[in-house]
Amino acid sequence: MSSSMLFNVTTLSYMVSMLIFFAFLATKNKNIGLAGSLAALFGFVVQTAAILLRWKESYDLGHGHAPLSNLYESVVFFSWTIILIYGLIELKYKYRVIGAFVVPFALLGMAWAQLGLNSGIEPLVPALQSNWLLYHVITCFLGYAAFAVACGISIMYLVKEKQEQSSGDAPAGGVFAMFPSVRILDDLNYRAIMIGFPLLTLGIVTGAAWANYAWGTYWSWDPKETWSLIVWFVYAAFLHARITRGWVGRRAAILSIIGFAATIFCYLGVNLFLSGLHSYGK
Repeated sequence: MSSSMLFNVTTLSYMVSMLIFFAFLATKNKNIGLAGSLAALFGFVVQTAAILLRWKESYDLGHGHAPLSNLYESVVFFSWTIILIYGLIELKYKYRVIGAFVVPFALLGMAWAQLGLNSGIEPLVPALQSNWLLYHVITCFLGYAAFAVACGISIMYLVKEKQEQSSGDAPAGGVFAMFPSVRILDDLNYRAIMIGFPLLTLGIVTGAAWANYAWGTYWSWDPKETWSLIVWFVYAAFLHARITRGWVGRRAAILSIIGFAATIFCYLGVNLFLSGLHSYGK
């Protein structure tokens, strides 16, 4: 069995998980919610095996590098990290309903990778032939994944807040009865960003060290570097506003969503639409 086949199974598993989570929202049946989590876990395990198998396939072809070197592999890895961070948060805080707003991100990534990107295993370009590749990519994408989870939670917050404003003091019913309170959602958004921000910071630092190794300079204002700094400032502003000015609730949720939009542009928009030292990411 090839890694491509396992990635197809992964995509199907995440689709099933998403649909089950939607059914969980509609039915409020805890067993259905558990099934959604198990489907996501199954996809995660299969995807882990697929990533390791693709790594082996690279060595079999004589390339011998981690599967993190092109857009296809990075999108697959991004999806994997999203499920990882979501799974850890669900394990700790027990709010399974968040999966309905986070698993779709992983599914979209896998579907795009499988249907729209070149999945060929290619040799590394010279700039990527370094152990810094692992350090930089892993830390950055774990940070990105935490921001994706925060974005999903922020969307939940805005939906829940609007429902509470329209219903007044009446208890939430239907789908909204499954949501945690806005206070809890606001706290989870903050905690997810507190996971992602140090990881992004570490990713930028390792990227600078790698740039010095590969190009002889720590910082060159390449479009990717510039946008990474913009994303860092957005989340730094989020944390600063929350800690010093008490920014919570709606403003924090909106800033979290803006931050993730900037993250996606940094990751995909720069690679696809702007030329620079990171153009090999195409």
